[in-house]
Amino acid sequence: MHEALRVIITGGTFDKAYDSLKGELTLSRTHLPAILESVRCSVPLVLEICRLLDSLQMGDEDRFAVRDACAASPERKIVITHGTDTMVQTAAVIAEASLDRTVVLTGAMVPYSVTGSDALFNLGAAVTAAQLLPRGVYISMHGRIYESARVIKNRERGVFEEVTID
Repeated sequence: MHEALRVIITGGTFDKAYDSLKGELTLSRTHLPAILESVRCSVPLVLEICRLLDSLQMGDEDRFAVRDACAASPERKIVITHGTDTMVQTAAVIAEASLDRTVVLTGAMVPYSVTGSDALFNLGAAVTAAQLLPRGVYISMHGRIYESARVIKNRERGVFEEVTID
């Protein structure tokens, strides 16, 4: 029997959908149940909606709520779907708590609901990483795993990059 893994949902581009009335991408619900059914994920997962926000709208109170959700989780392996713009900041808040958990944040540059999305690939990598990595906080994007204190989002290139710490 596999140990259950918790997925904490915070919104971000991952869960955005096109609203034809407004003519824009909006957040109103999560796509995670449909995604997990379509990919036939066999890992036991517990889904928890913590927020449904664009990460640019997240403040300290929201980041603390995500941290507290991680601390309260009975599962020791956690994946967080999060907007990419402030994912590194939320990861830092969680890391400061020194939780006895493996926490992997992931997101998408293109919404799941849009053709060519990276959401499925990133989610699959994060679920696998959470099962294999030791205790700590990580970011999983585009096939790479970064320690949370050693990564930045390069907004000009639209990629995450490892940074060296002196």
